[in-house]
Amino acid sequence: MADKFDVIVIGAGPGGYVAAIRAAQLGLKTACVEKWIGKEGKVVHGGTCLNVGCIPSKALLEASHKYVEAKHDFDDLGIETGDVKMDVKKMMARKDQIVKNLTGGIAGLFKANGVTAIEGTGKVVAKNQVEVTDKDGNTSTVEGDNIVVAAGSVPVEIPPTPLTEDLIVDSSGALEFQEAPKRLGVIGAGVIGLELGSVWSRLGSEVTVLEALDDFLPMVDSAIAKETQKLLKKQGLDIRLGARVTGSEVKGTEVVVQYTDSKGEQEITFDRLIVCVGRKPYTKGVIGEGVGVELDERGFVHVDDQCRTSVPGVYAIGDCVRGPMLAHKASEEGVMVADIIAGHKAEMNYDAIPSVIYTFPEVAWVGMTEQDAKAQGIEVKTGTFPFAASGRAMANNATEGQAKVIADAETDRVLGMHIVGQHAGELIAQGVIAMEFGSSAEDLALTCYAHPTMSEAVHEAALAVDGHAIHMANRKKRK
Repeated sequence: MADKFDVIVIGAGPGGYVAAIRAAQLGLKTACVEKWIGKEGKVVHGGTCLNVGCIPSKALLEASHKYVEAKHDFDDLGIETGDVKMDVKKMMARKDQIVKNLTGGIAGLFKANGVTAIEGTGKVVAKNQVEVTDKDGNTSTVEGDNIVVAAGSVPVEIPPTPLTEDLIVDSSGALEFQEAPKRLGVIGAGVIGLELGSVWSRLGSEVTVLEALDDFLPMVDSAIAKETQKLLKKQGLDIRLGARVTGSEVKGTEVVVQYTDSKGEQEITFDRLIVCVGRKPYTKGVIGEGVGVELDERGFVHVDDQCRTSVPGVYAIGDCVRGPMLAHKASEEGVMVADIIAGHKAEMNYDAIPSVIYTFPEVAWVGMTEQDAKAQGIEVKTGTFPFAASGRAMANNATEGQAKVIADAETDRVLGMHIVGQHAGELIAQGVIAMEFGSSAEDLALTCYAHPTMSEAVHEAALAVDGHAIHMANRKKRK
């Protein structure tokens, strides 16, 4: 007889493993199916985020930033370092160790919480059955009253640049370079492209980013996006907008890329090429035919606001459903679904999900942009404050960037917050909490912030919404 569980989760990424642990904590007999084979030939947990995404990329971003600081910026602080060098192989080994520690940690959490880890590829074959195929091709069936599909996503490949083993790679391959290529091409000026481009630019690569869109970071407030583009260009990233890649050719150890822009057909040669044009849901083969779970034309599982599919008892979360492909969004959906299965009332505020680009300076945002508000006919008032006027930013040698607060002109409710600057990914939590509690810009303005901190820029931006900023010339008349 097949094993029987209260909950079966397919996928042990940040959505799946969190859902499984939460369900087990709530007293539900839970299993989690995972097929990811790690570098040591064994199944590992953590999905894309821990293995080839969020965590390893941040390890490389942090290491490469410290290298640049030591090489170019320490002198401003009075620190003499001499000839600074980067051991790329050692940097990569550290990154791999961090990944190993974290993926092993999930296995420990499963054991501590009583989650049954099942190795293999999971496929929903009925509303209460999952077929598991192990690495040797053997199949078995696991039964569960509830099924949570958390299969994640994979990089999008494009016909003009088919991947090769070493020269043309996706984001995963870009995390494995053992030396900085002299000429590096990046297709896509999104979050992943800018982060990986930054890493290798800091380590000496001449980086050219080809972006098909005419606008830079259209999901970010236009003022913040414009400043970010300026700062990245200053760092050496050659970002070419409106550049649509049409073909590529491998010539020996080089890649010749053809693209079109406003000037016509262009050609450029690289030593390595990274393709970062987005990700697509990994649902093919995960949902069996005849189960009844609906997919849209792009392969996303159709769900309601609480991640229920069209089949009772079957849920889907994370990258394989609507919404931003973010690890923390997947995790919160996992918690919500586990709570619902356990009989609790749970929901998620999709209007207050933060996003971060971990370049330097970081870019972070939550809620509406000014252009969003305008498109929806919402009248807003805004306040900005530059880090150049922040005492802590001066002390940190990190005066680039600004904080911006967007509030409803009539109600003063905070509709969005956008930041480019040091630690923006940490500072944006203030905007998330403000929006979660329905705060007004005045609420933030009346809050006492520690001095001196980078967070004071958010305080001043909130004050500036009504022209009350203290540490810069006010452009609005006080009320």
